[in-house]
Amino acid sequence: MGSAISLRLDFDGEHLRRLARQTKDAAQARRLLALASIYDGGSRSDAARLGNVTLQIVRDWVMRFNAHGPGGLMNGKAPGPKSRLNDRQRAALAQTLERGPTPYLDGVVRWRLCDLVQWLWEEFRVSVSEQTLSREVRAMGYRKLAARPKHPAQDPQAIEEFKKTYGSPRLQVF
Repeated sequence: MGSAISLRLDFDGEHLRRLARQTKDAAQARRLLALASIYDGGSRSDAARLGNVTLQIVRDWVMRFNAHGPGGLMNGKAPGPKSRLNDRQRAALAQTLERGPTPYLDGVVRWRLCDLVQWLWEEFRVSVSEQTLSREVRAMGYRKLAARPKHPAQDPQAIEEFKKTYGSPRLQVF
C-alpha cells in the first residue's frame, strides 16, 4: 500500500476552518473542514467520514488542494460539448452573413436560421441544429433585425394629422 500524499505546508487546520466559515459554497466548506481534520492529526478515514465520501475522493481533494489551494476545492463548471464549428467555418459564416444572400444563387432573399443550417451542410458537411446555430450566431455578435412592417394602404396625411393632434404632450390644467 502506498504512502499518503502530504498536504501543503502553507496552510493549517485553523486557517482552513476560517476559510470554511467565510465561503458561500457549501461543498467547498465541507471539503475544507475535512482537510482541516487531517491537518489537526486526524486520519484520512476520519476526513472521509466527516465529508461523507470515500477515501479516493479525499485523495482527489488533497490533490486538488495541493495544486490549486482552497479554490481548487470548489465545484467547477462542466465544459460541455465541443463546438461543432471550427474557426474557419465561423469566419466563412460571418462572411456569408455580412455579404447577405444572393437570391438567384442561394434561393432566398434573407437569411433565416434554417437557410444557414442548409448552407453549412452544403458548404462544409456540418450538421447543426437551428438552436445551436442561433447560439453560435449570437456569440459572434449578430442579432435578428427586422424593419417595422408598413401597411400598403397606409395614409401619410392621416399620420401627419395624428402627430399634430397627439404627438406632442400638452399640459392640461383642470
